[in-house]
Amino acid sequence: MLRFLATRIVQSLVILLGVTVITFVLSFLVPADPVRMIAGRSATPATVASIRHQLGLDQPLPVQYARYVGNLARGDMGRSYVQKSEVSTLIASRLPATLLLMAGAIFFEIAIGLPAGLFAATRRGRLSDRVVMVMSFAGISAPQFVIGLLLLYLLAYLLGWFPLGGYGTVWHLVLPALTLGITGGGWYSRMTRSSMVDVLRQDYIRTARAKGMGERRVVLIHGLRNAIVPVVAMIGLDIGIFMSGAVVVESVYGWPGIGQLAWQAIQRIDIPIIMGVTLVAAVAIVIGNLLADIATSLIDPRVRLG
Repeated sequence: MLRFLATRIVQSLVILLGVTVITFVLSFLVPADPVRMIAGRSATPATVASIRHQLGLDQPLPVQYARYVGNLARGDMGRSYVQKSEVSTLIASRLPATLLLMAGAIFFEIAIGLPAGLFAATRRGRLSDRVVMVMSFAGISAPQFVIGLLLLYLLAYLLGWFPLGGYGTVWHLVLPALTLGITGGGWYSRMTRSSMVDVLRQDYIRTARAKGMGERRVVLIHGLRNAIVPVVAMIGLDIGIFMSGAVVVESVYGWPGIGQLAWQAIQRIDIPIIMGVTLVAAVAIVIGNLLADIATSLIDPRVRLG
């Protein structure tokens, strides 16, 4: 187990290093001069040159990258060109809202997708199976802003069960998390059904049934444990996806997460924030996949041994 974890951690560090290289290089390909953004349009050439020197942008690219990585090692992601604040501070201020939305969205994805997939798999080929799959396809295909606006209109405006938007209580969380959960739940249900159908065809399932074991125990204990492995991998991916921000949903509900911060930075070409959010998303994806690998190895020891 320790060797398995050590291998995964080393691989994760290599991936993160590669992300820093790609992000750093791409920042220089953006058609915008950060020095001009800071100095303003009326700045003199001397002022522009002075700011460029202070930021170290007049140094060779390898030197700038080494300084960038060194600053990251100390937790320094740079300073926003537009908001004049530390990027790490700006991201940290949005992190609680993003983590809360991520947890709520994954909860609804599992609560919707897992039972639906199990139900469809145990009734494969029947009308109920086709109905569940059509509903899951509709959930996947529907744009998130459409689902969000419908939930706002029905559950918040007409019925008044939830706030129309904002952030602060668990009631503010339900609708944005449910919006993400409906879309993700469709993927989870289809993945669970596909995996469960394959597992229910295995010999050990037929053996368990032949011994007189109840169908519920066969499905939930013997079948689900092996069928849930791909679902765990999807949860790991979702951690990274939601950590980078659900821009559409955050915009619909006025949720102050990292997604809104990234969208505002893109509109203003605020490169330090864009790089910071990209790096945070990469770290989240790596951590999510690492946790998924650990969980998978605990569920199925064959993964760890392999």
